[in-house]
Amino acid sequence: MPLYRPVNGVISMPPFTQTMGPWFPPDSADTKYTTRLGQRQAFCRQLIEQLIPYRVFLQNFHYAITDWLPFYWAGYKQTTRYTYLLAGINEPDRLWEQMSANIRRNIQKARDKHQLTIRKGIPVDAFLQVQAQTFARQGLRQKQDVHVLRRLIKVSQERQQGDLWGAYDATGQLHAAAFVVWQAQSAYYIAGGGNPALRDSGAHSLVLWEAIRYVSAYTDRFDFEGSMLPGVERFFREFGARQTPYFTITKGKLSLLDRARIKLNRWI
Repeated sequence: MPLYRPVNGVISMPPFTQTMGPWFPPDSADTKYTTRLGQRQAFCRQLIEQLIPYRVFLQNFHYAITDWLPFYWAGYKQTTRYTYLLAGINEPDRLWEQMSANIRRNIQKARDKHQLTIRKGIPVDAFLQVQAQTFARQGLRQKQDVHVLRRLIKVSQERQQGDLWGAYDATGQLHAAAFVVWQAQSAYYIAGGGNPALRDSGAHSLVLWEAIRYVSAYTDRFDFEGSMLPGVERFFREFGARQTPYFTITKGKLSLLDRARIKLNRWI
């Protein structure tokens, strides 16, 4: 059973998914730009025709899609959002030099001063607990669907395309944790968090650095998946990641009832 399907005339984003949108077949090497643009606009018009029965549409398009004109012409709206990408992650020395001095200090502090060690495949409950602590520190309500998150972790681990990393001290305390998945095109930072009482240890920087180094054996790119929050944006940027825009395309508006139906649908 898929994690998501359209509900009551609504097409929206599945949980823990940054981008979707149209998929275009690869172009031949001799395809002219004007031909490619025209073909893709024609594909989008065909897609828009199929979307007419739906009263609400909300999709984050992949950052490779830079032309949303067919949707503009059809009355859709667009908001620009940002993710942060690290390319060439199989060159750790170069990545290290591109990081801010602050991130490098945090990694070294976590290793040398606090003697933290990174464990891969940490217990799911330990990960979820430290993530919940992060939401509580920020004063945010947990909007994420924990049930779906557990399923994603389980399936990605079974496929050997995702895992949980944690930074532990000598007493066994978990300072910070991250859930990262990967495929040939890219690795993705899906979720994470840290113990608020242990924030100064630099653990979050270290755990992400070690996860990036691990997945570099499978892909050459790491997608931090956002964020639009100032503090999180700065943290990702200081890893040397490049700011990359992508489009949120919408039509209509989700009601409270729509949101409830979508959430219920994820559990079925």
